[in-house]
Amino acid sequence: MGAEAFLIALVAIVVLFVVITLAKSIRIIPQARTGLVERLGRYKGSIGAGPHLIVPFIDRVRYVIDMREQVVSFPPQNVITEDNLGVSIDTVIYFQVTDPVAATYEIGNYIQAVEQLTMTTVRNIVGGMDLEETLTSRDSINAGLASVLDEATGRWGIKAKRVEIKSIDPPASIRDAMEKQMRADRDKRALILTAEGERQSAILTAEGNKQSAILNAEGDRESQILRAQADRESQILRAQGEGQAIQTVFQAIHDGRPDQSLLAYQYLQMMPRIAEGDANKVWIVPSEIGRALEGLGSTLTNLPGVPQQVDGPRTRVEMGPTASEVDDAELRKTSAAVEAAIAEAASAAHPGRPEPVEGTDPSVGPGEVPPAT
Repeated sequence: MGAEAFLIALVAIVVLFVVITLAKSIRIIPQARTGLVERLGRYKGSIGAGPHLIVPFIDRVRYVIDMREQVVSFPPQNVITEDNLGVSIDTVIYFQVTDPVAATYEIGNYIQAVEQLTMTTVRNIVGGMDLEETLTSRDSINAGLASVLDEATGRWGIKAKRVEIKSIDPPASIRDAMEKQMRADRDKRALILTAEGERQSAILTAEGNKQSAILNAEGDRESQILRAQADRESQILRAQGEGQAIQTVFQAIHDGRPDQSLLAYQYLQMMPRIAEGDANKVWIVPSEIGRALEGLGSTLTNLPGVPQQVDGPRTRVEMGPTASEVDDAELRKTSAAVEAAIAEAASAAHPGRPEPVEGTDPSVGPGEVPPAT
């Protein structure tokens, strides 16, 4: 009974040993990784991705190195510029392990080594620049960092792909001063732009006023020319009309052959017009009017320039029929129409009676004497 239990325990131990041996013999390496195999503490070789068989208890995979490109962001570091101002700089490194054996056995911690190398390189580069140059020279700092890291990390089996300055933060007082300076520059540019705008506005306004004055002057000149032409034409037409009127009156006077009595009568008609108006306080009666009045009363005084008697036929101005003559003519026409209507009525009443002779009374028969009117 005791022997059987011993055999069972021995078999179990053998099976466990076989399982452990198999577990130690089979190693699986992930994709994009490289395993470093050591035999009895000495580097034996490298294995790639996939399952691998190794000698258990003699060989072991000591390191698995990531062969992908890696990104490491380092914390901010205080750096002193050339003008003795402290700035805080954050850096980001993009690198890739190209030789896993060198990265493992040539340096203890390549990440820490890259960080320290980056810090010292940034201090050397920024220490030769002033603050303004540091803030505006990111590309030159990146290029300097990349060249130094590429040269130093090559023997470590590391390739620095890219180096970036994430941020450069000056002190708070410097930031305030920079903000004030930027605000002053913006205000100055705004004032300059405002002054230029006002100047352009004034220039355009002056040009507009000049053009407006020129156009107004041209318009006034043309209007004055047209007004002068209109006045000239109106004066010409008025003079022509007055000339024709004077000629007509003069011809009518000569055709009418006026005498001294007519002239005196005309003077009498003009006297009320001379006296018209509130401003006429004193008016002078010409001597000719007095002589004309004397001639009108006695016809003994002769006015100079007016003949006493006019030879030849006197031309009478036709003034047209008077109102009484017009009324008499209309009355005669009405009477004739009434007589004709009475004659027609008598003919209709006495068809056998002859028509009365014009100028006779139709009510009086033949041989009768009309009644006296």
